[in-house]
Amino acid sequence: MVVKDRKLGVIYRAVQFLVITYFIWYVFISQKAYQETETRPESSVYTEMRGVAMLGDLVQDTTEYVRPSEGGDVISTILRREVTYDQTQGTCAEHYSVANANCTKDSDCTQGEIDFDGHGQRTGLCIPYYNYTFKTCEIKTWCPIEEYAVVREPALEKAINFTVFIKNAIHFPKFKVLRGNIKPNKPKKLLRCHYHPETNPYCPVFSLGFIAAQAREKFSELCKTGGIIGVLINWKCNFDVDPSKCIPTYSFRRLDMRKNLPSSGYYDRFAKYYHKDGVEYRTLIKAYGIRLDVIVHGHAGRFSLIPTIINTVTAMTSVGICSIICDWIMLTFIDKNEVFSDKKFDDVSQADVNQKPFLFCLTRSPSNPVSQ
Repeated sequence: MVVKDRKLGVIYRAVQFLVITYFIWYVFISQKAYQETETRPESSVYTEMRGVAMLGDLVQDTTEYVRPSEGGDVISTILRREVTYDQTQGTCAEHYSVANANCTKDSDCTQGEIDFDGHGQRTGLCIPYYNYTFKTCEIKTWCPIEEYAVVREPALEKAINFTVFIKNAIHFPKFKVLRGNIKPNKPKKLLRCHYHPETNPYCPVFSLGFIAAQAREKFSELCKTGGIIGVLINWKCNFDVDPSKCIPTYSFRRLDMRKNLPSSGYYDRFAKYYHKDGVEYRTLIKAYGIRLDVIVHGHAGRFSLIPTIINTVTAMTSVGICSIICDWIMLTFIDKNEVFSDKKFDDVSQADVNQKPFLFCLTRSPSNPVSQ
């Protein structure tokens, strides 16, 4: 049936154009549906922090502020420290903020009790809280406790110029292609270059100030509370061309929750132990800093005949949607007098009810096996 209607014809061609454009531009050009892909490559990461700064009269090098020292896909740098010096095993007063730690007499303190939010085991005595007038329960722990004797050091703000070297190698087993983010024949250039997506794409050296700026964070705020920043390395490779043209892109994003203050920031506790006069001492350090989590994503594709055929057939089949849409528009909005529907459909209810049915019978006899 041919319907001569200008509006319906325009709609039909417009829907055809949209379907064909979708498959050509989005499916085949943008998404490269003619390729077989690999999205789970094998990857290795090595990181190294570089830089020297002065904190007062002390020189801070990588041994002092980098953890862990061997590098990997996670590396952190210390920007501010809270230090408790010369702690030793003994007995001292519990901090007053711990539940049921405040007391007036020994009976208020249960001997042997351990509060998991506290610092140690209670001895059952009620003693003055260091040089203050009030009293708290005595505990057996590393004394003096951190909250009382902590020394807060100034932030290492010059760490904004520290650099991070991130070496990444990625392997696509399906295509047997191995790529790296540095050029192996130019190792000396990495000592004096910084990353730039256009001028230095093979120089994965980033300053902490650059990383903070790209993550839209203030470095001064990170020095106070610390933070976790993700370094996202994205490999999007098209192996229909020269594999050497496959270069990674880098992006940076804050990973910890800034709006939730109790869980925001990043810090780590560790201790340095030593002996003096036969007694073991330790220096407890609570270190705030930036932790970098290197996350690698990889996606590669190469032309393959099978996905090309499948998506081409799908595109040709999808053009049939145009007829279905136009039929619905014609019968719902244009065919007000049901002229088109009468031509398109046969109504069996209008058949001649007086038409006699035609009977066809089969009989069987010994002489004539089948007769009508």
